Amino acid sequence: MAESREERIRSIAESLKELTDGQIGCIEAVIQQFNRPATFWRLDTSNLISDCILQDFGDALRIHHCFSKEPFTKDKFEYAFERICNVCGADAKLAGKGNPGHDITIRDESFSLKTQADRNIRVTKLHISKFMELGKGKWSDDEDDLVGLCEQFLNHLGSYDRILSLRRLKSKTHTWRYELVEIPRDLLYEARDGELEIKHDSSQYPKPGYCHIYDTSENIKFQLYFDGGSERKLQIKNLNKEYCIVHAEWVFDAGD
Repeated sequence: MAESREERIRSIAESLKELTDGQIGCIEAVIQQFNRPATFWRLDTSNLISDCILQDFGDALRIHHCFSKEPFTKDKFEYAFERICNVCGADAKLAGKGNPGHDITIRDESFSLKTQADRNIRVTKLHISKFMELGKGKWSDDEDDLVGLCEQFLNHLGSYDRILSLRRLKSKTHTWRYELVEIPRDLLYEARDGELEIKHDSSQYPKPGYCHIYDTSENIKFQLYFDGGSERKLQIKNLNKEYCIVHAEWVFDAGD
């Protein structure tokens, strides 16, 4: 038979007697954090974030910031999200380390997980600095080479079902503000009809390039940036958040 809430509290209190002063101080810091005001919000129609996941993931963020002033990183996002989904009844399993496709499977759907916490982050625009590696394929200063790179991107999209980005946003009134945004895969597939541009004036080799995707009014919906640096990676730039789904937001202070 499972312990009652009161029994669990008594058991924890008894265990505290065996801890060092430093360990007790860590627990006190977490308790103080949990007693500070916090605002958690989720999209009512979200088929991903339940009330349980909303609360428990928000608490994971708050515990992290009891001991760190740095934003939640991708590895922490992966492990915390897997654990909390499972605790809350949404069966989840991380992919093997180094898997080139999805990062986690939740209720038989595969997800690619991203994070964004750059200093110049904008509320209305998403930027993914390393969406994928571009490997050793043909790439020089010929605009036609971008066709093959774009095809690599489109093929990569087929290796998972959904894409999530955990974003640390700036806040004028609170220490920490995070949001969980889903980038529709169908939106990214619009790169098939994007406008390609090679940056001939760049000193890099291979030459970097863009794939520009516009709306019907010729406004940028998003851009693929083929980074010709040493990592040869693909970035997603200026992705208009109005085309995405904000599933949840967590706002809280972390004390001194």
